Amino acid sequence: MFRAVLLLLWLGLACLPTGPAAAQAIRITDKHGDHSFAQPPGRVMALTWSLAEQVIELGVTPVGVADVDGYTTWVVQPPVPDGVANTGLRGTPNFERIAELQPDVILLGDRQEAFIPQLERIAPVLQFELFSEGHDNAETARRTYLTLSRLFGREAEATARLAQLDTKLAGLADKLAAAYGDGVLKVSVVRFAGATSVRAYGANSMPEAALTALGIESAWPQPVSKWGFVTRPVTEMGGIAEGIVFYIGPLEMEEEVLNSPLWNAMPVSSEGRLHGLDPVWTYGGVFSIGYLAELIAGKLLEIAPR
Repeated sequence: MFRAVLLLLWLGLACLPTGPAAAQAIRITDKHGDHSFAQPPGRVMALTWSLAEQVIELGVTPVGVADVDGYTTWVVQPPVPDGVANTGLRGTPNFERIAELQPDVILLGDRQEAFIPQLERIAPVLQFELFSEGHDNAETARRTYLTLSRLFGREAEATARLAQLDTKLAGLADKLAAAYGDGVLKVSVVRFAGATSVRAYGANSMPEAALTALGIESAWPQPVSKWGFVTRPVTEMGGIAEGIVFYIGPLEMEEEVLNSPLWNAMPVSSEGRLHGLDPVWTYGGVFSIGYLAELIAGKLLEIAPR
């Protein structure tokens, strides 16, 4: 009897997975808790641009991205690879198209929680809280990138890419220090929200993270907020006594804004302290900090005293 019990126990243990197969499960924590994947998902879909950016930066080509045309206009870098399907708008996904693409995992960001019940009928869903007044957005972007690298089995590549980013930022800071010495200009970054208002980026924003990495102080400090900006009347920019203001494109009403008497009466404009930057996403992942820093540093080096 005793030998029979031992035999049954041995047979039960023999049936348990061991070695590499047992360790293959990938555990991911998102906004809603822990999730387990038997293997890296092969077909990923990103319904927010920040996560699409991070997936592409991992060298993973998504099968679908929300509003590809909008991404190409506003985010720009990294480019969406050829052949990636459009899955509707970020706020109104095309559920039928998403199902047709047969994703293995669907990635959601802020303000997309309402889509989870319907999307979970199609594939596992991971939602990340990327932007919050209660956390450091830039640091969260970095952690999210590493989490995604674990999901796709690309942790070594991600660590190397982050090291390259840090090296690039340090190099740009060194170039600015060499060009300006101790007199690097203060800088503020804005987007025009219309002809009479701007989104001023401040604490907890990606533009401010880029400025900090470059060793640059803000010309127009703003308080901490969820998305890192505060909407201000254009007239308040009249109080920016020193430093440079960069506005990020695309600016659809550029002629209307930049040629208005109100705008041209302000010192930041009349003194030539306003400069445009090419489109870059200010609500992106960790690498958006690098793209912002490149544009800011490039323009500052262009206007540096000779």
